[in-house]
Amino acid sequence: MGATAPLTADRVLRRLEWRVIRRLDGRLQGSYRTVLRGQGTDFRDVREYETGDDVRHIDWNVTARMDQMFVRQYAEDRELTAWLLLDHSPSMGFGPVHRTKEHVLTEVAATLAQLLVRGGNRVGALVYDNDVVRTIPPRQGRNQVLLLLRELLRPAAGRGRVTDLRTLLDQADRVIRRRSLVVLVSDFISEPGWERSLLRLTERHEVVAVRLVDRREYALPDAGLLVVQDAETGEQIVVDSSDPEFRRRLRDAGEEREAAVRDAARRAGVDLHVVTTDEDLVAAFVRIVESRARPRRG
Repeated sequence: MGATAPLTADRVLRRLEWRVIRRLDGRLQGSYRTVLRGQGTDFRDVREYETGDDVRHIDWNVTARMDQMFVRQYAEDRELTAWLLLDHSPSMGFGPVHRTKEHVLTEVAATLAQLLVRGGNRVGALVYDNDVVRTIPPRQGRNQVLLLLRELLRPAAGRGRVTDLRTLLDQADRVIRRRSLVVLVSDFISEPGWERSLLRLTERHEVVAVRLVDRREYALPDAGLLVVQDAETGEQIVVDSSDPEFRRRLRDAGEEREAAVRDAARRAGVDLHVVTTDEDLVAAFVRIVESRARPRRG
């Protein structure tokens, strides 16, 4: 048999266009274009609050003066600027060889970028690998998606360090000046303290979070003694996966982390969507779009 062709940005994008984007066009019939635009970019006016309005758009200054609740209204631009904040840290390498969290990160980012640029929008990205945050300035067109893919296909650096999402979020706060749609894609395995940085970002931007999860991270198989390695620090330990107490503690740790991330996103007023490594990407995108299309309740 011949050698497998190298994985290139163009091959990845063509595969996604055929296997994912074409199917999304059929399932959503273009409705994702409206939903992905977020809540508008330019402030236009205020009006009285109505049931179902997004509470994040309440104008508290006007509300205090008028003794009645008012919300800000934004005018949609003809073109949207979107920023993808991408956690490319070593922990994203967890998962089946053929479909790690890193694979899913690449597919989610490229699909989002391609959907947006097809509508004439500008897409930029900040890619964080625990070492540096690389900036891809916003541009239009297919070449921008290919540039993003080439960055994500590079091997992740930063091994030996623990992820700190504050680095990525604080850099975004400094770099993104104009109100934008910001999509954070991460597994949220991070040092604590990133919640305040996320909240600060939501004060000026429409923020959506996508959490990537592999179900095996907190559910080891019953296979006796195993050597496990921390994906970020490289530290190795021997564990007894047949020990029911150990398995229970591991499962509890996963549930606690999930609850903490969910609560932090809720406090920041950020839509949080979970995508698993074993999930069909088309089904995941349809679920996200349908969720964002529903009115938010106060």
